[in-house]
Amino acid sequence: MRKLVAALVLAALPLFAVEKPAPPADLTAPPADAERSDDGLVSKKLADGTGSVKAAASDLVRVRYTVWKSDGTLVQHVPATQSLTIDVAKMIPGWGKSVQNMVVGESRRVWVPQALGGGKIKEGESLVIDTDLLEIVERPVTPADVAAPPADATKTASGLAYKVLRAGTGTEHPKRRSNVVVHYSGWTTDGKMFDSSVLRGTPAQFGLDGVIAGWTEGVQLMVEGEKTRFWIPAKLAYGNDKTKPQGMLVFDIELIDVK
Repeated sequence: MRKLVAALVLAALPLFAVEKPAPPADLTAPPADAERSDDGLVSKKLADGTGSVKAAASDLVRVRYTVWKSDGTLVQHVPATQSLTIDVAKMIPGWGKSVQNMVVGESRRVWVPQALGGGKIKEGESLVIDTDLLEIVERPVTPADVAAPPADATKTASGLAYKVLRAGTGTEHPKRRSNVVVHYSGWTTDGKMFDSSVLRGTPAQFGLDGVIAGWTEGVQLMVEGEKTRFWIPAKLAYGNDKTKPQGMLVFDIELIDVK
């Protein structure tokens, strides 16, 4: 799903197996109070947002949306129980421009002409997209201290080092056999990112007894809502398994939930 979203965003994504929404009454005739730009883009705010910062072209955004062709054909519908995280720069131009005018919590309808479809809209067609902007997602950035743990990092007897980046709101720690839900990004010490649930847009869920030793130990030190950076030595990571990232690994982990 992520590869399809990144490559096409709208052109051929499968519909979710839910009740299909009816096309809006103004599908082919935007209302008089809609906002119009010189390049032919038309949009209308459907609901005010609660945020104050607008998304930028370089941002990732978590959105819920519905897309119709101008003939009323439903292209894609992300239902209320789901959402997708998308790179604004990889949206079709008209949609991306509209999203950049939104704040978190806002809902907006945009009428995207063929000229602003980035080659994804056929001649003579257009798209109408309803979007709920749920979150502007901070893009993972290679830590400045990725090469080695800083002096103020805490070190355990096993060699694991960690530093709390954001305090949690929970009070209980997961146990060795707990199932946890997390967002994470991982780097090698030369700054190369090798994995990120944040970029995939979906938190990971797993049992702590089924991951590398550094994760099993480290996540047990956390509470829900906490975000921590871990420096995991090779012996607590993948050791000499050449099919996996080698050496010390650095992970930023956010503990979302303990099952």
